[in-house]
Amino acid sequence: MKDKTVAILESRMRDHIASLVRKYGGTPFSAPALAEIPDVDPAHIDELIRAWNSAPPDIFIFQTGVGTRALFAATDSLGLTDVLLQRLASAQVVVRGPKPATVLHSRKVRIDRAARDPFTTHEVLAEMHRTLLRGKRVVVQRHGETNRELQAALESESADVIEIVTYRWGLPEDTAPLLRLIGALGRDEIDLVAFTSASQASKLFTVAQNDGKEASLKQSIGRTLVASIGPVCSVALRKFAVRVDIEANPPKLGPFIEAINAVLSDGRPLGKS
Repeated sequence: MKDKTVAILESRMRDHIASLVRKYGGTPFSAPALAEIPDVDPAHIDELIRAWNSAPPDIFIFQTGVGTRALFAATDSLGLTDVLLQRLASAQVVVRGPKPATVLHSRKVRIDRAARDPFTTHEVLAEMHRTLLRGKRVVVQRHGETNRELQAALESESADVIEIVTYRWGLPEDTAPLLRLIGALGRDEIDLVAFTSASQASKLFTVAQNDGKEASLKQSIGRTLVASIGPVCSVALRKFAVRVDIEANPPKLGPFIEAINAVLSDGRPLGKS
């Protein structure tokens, strides 16, 4: 990765990823593409939880720590946390990874099933493959935006899916770094663009479109190496006709950075797969 410039679209872990890029001798170019925007509707949460008195959920699926924490913050303010805890105690609780598990443990919630490393939707569904879902009421804590793969899989088994919205992915208030990235790509100053979520692709192209630069972005990113954190991210990139040169396996940060370093260190021409 020495002397190569790596564009980072990550928001929450941008400093950590930048430090890893520097560790391998690269130069990070930070352009955060996402912002976590609180999207809790207390009235809706109140309505949902009270409705569960007559129609309690059978399964809860928690996908993120930040979303799980936001849900409990809402029920705390509504005075409904004890009711929520009762519903969780009488249902099956499934977690996507250690972050929601940590929040639930802090509330003394029993966890029945936990997705295995690398904590993707595939592992969540693998944990549930022996669970009879027909007619079951399944509450899903939304992961920034609707997890369509998870929802489709549950509905295909005739489950009744109830989504709880706690936050959504939006554009950062300051989109100047993204515009600088688009300009740098146009000048061929970026050696690789690192995408760590599917939503980053849509936000990057939204900014480009709003600035009248979507066509030029497609051309310039086609001349640049593109790294994807995993299969879901890769699918999103391909929807924008973006070639994926690197896909982490497993889809975790460590293998992601190692794969990027391996490709950038082997001397092959940029933008070639």
